[in-house]
Amino acid sequence: MYVTISNFIEEWNKEALLTQNVLDGLTDDSLKQQVYPEGRTLGRIAWHLTTCMPEYLAEFGLKMEEVKNAENIPISAKEIAETFKNVSSNAAKAIEQQWKDETLNEVQIAFGRKETNAQILMGLIKHTIHHRGQMTVLMRQAGLKPFGVYGPPKEEWVHFGVENPPL
Repeated sequence: MYVTISNFIEEWNKEALLTQNVLDGLTDDSLKQQVYPEGRTLGRIAWHLTTCMPEYLAEFGLKMEEVKNAENIPISAKEIAETFKNVSSNAAKAIEQQWKDETLNEVQIAFGRKETNAQILMGLIKHTIHHRGQMTVLMRQAGLKPFGVYGPPKEEWVHFGVENPPL
């Protein structure tokens, strides 16, 4: 758990970069990929991940600029990726500027549970990781090679001397 704001920011920046790499691999056509006919599209998931940060942080007393036209999913993968880059950077700045290390121990009600602000920030990272995982599966279904997040994608196993990754 985070004991200082700088602990959180360090992890946030690492996770944001991993997410940025995934978003940078999207194409305009891939944004239409769906899990199932009535399900969210890859573009919708990517846009939700991008636009929910200001809303999430505001719920817990942090102020940052909301994403303009958040209700309209862009048809440009580049626009989503650029917006994520700006929003994730602004989220880090808002936390650094508005909370102190002691603030991490304060308890709030988060989704019906009592949680410390440190736990709430961990929830934001977990939410990001959850949707990033969904995106990598949809990228594969859309015919794209996903970025290796915590390890290489199957196409890069050959660099480790493995032609076909074990099942």
